[in-house]
Amino acid sequence: MEHLSDISTLPPSDAKKKECKKELKKLREKLFDLQNIFYADGRQALLIVLQGLDTSGKDGVVRHVIRAMNPMGVNIKAFQKPTEEEKKHDFLWRIYPHLPPLGMIQVFNRSHYEDVIVPTATKSLPQERIDYRLNLINRLETHFTRNNIHILKFFLHISKEEQKEKIENRLKMPHKRWKYDQSDEKVNRRWSEYVDIYDEVIRKSNDVPWHIIPVDKRWYRNYEVARTLVDYMENMDLRYPSISL
Repeated sequence: MEHLSDISTLPPSDAKKKECKKELKKLREKLFDLQNIFYADGRQALLIVLQGLDTSGKDGVVRHVIRAMNPMGVNIKAFQKPTEEEKKHDFLWRIYPHLPPLGMIQVFNRSHYEDVIVPTATKSLPQERIDYRLNLINRLETHFTRNNIHILKFFLHISKEEQKEKIENRLKMPHKRWKYDQSDEKVNRRWSEYVDIYDEVIRKSNDVPWHIIPVDKRWYRNYEVARTLVDYMENMDLRYPSISL
C-alpha cells in the first residue's frame, strides 16, 4: 500500500464532474431502495465509520449521501471530545450504546479511532498503550463482523492546501463561522504528522479494510462514498422476508 501522503486527494483524471453528479442522483435512489430492503430483511446490521482530518467533509457525506436513506432506519452519532463521564470508563465504553441492531444502519461521524489518533498526536499515551488499543479495536471489529454487523470504514483524504482554504473560509462565511476553532489551524500546520498517524492506523487494521476517498473536490467525494456504499450493499444478499399466506 502506498503511503497516504503519496495518494492523491484529487479525483482520477478521467472523472468528470457533470457525469459524477448525474450518477450521484441515481446512486441516492439506489441507496433508498437498498436501505428499505435492508431494514425489512433484518438479518444484518451496518456500521459506517467516517474518519478524516478537520474539514475533510464528514458532515458533507452525511448530508449528501447518508441523507438519501430513510431516517427511520439510520442513526448518526458524532463523537466529540470525551465527556467527564466517558473518561471514567474504558475508551470503548461510549460506542457500545450506539452499535446498530439487526436491520439498522449506524453512522459514526468520528469514532473509536479518535481514541488512538488523538493520544498519538498529543503523546498523552505511551506507544504500547496505543498498540494495545489498536489491537483491541481489531479484535472488536472481528467480533462485530462475526455477529452480522458489517463495517464500512472511510478515510476522507484532504490535502494540506485544501484544508487550509476551508479553515480560512470558516472565518469568512457567517454560516460556517461557528465551526471555526483555533486548534484547526494547529492541525493544518501538523498535516503531515496527522497523515502519518492515520497511515499507521490504516496499515495496522485487520480484515476490515479502509476506503480512502479523495475529498479535495466535494462532487467526487460524495459520488465515491455513495458508489462504494451501493456496491457493498448490493453484495449483502438482501431480500424481503417471505410470508405465509
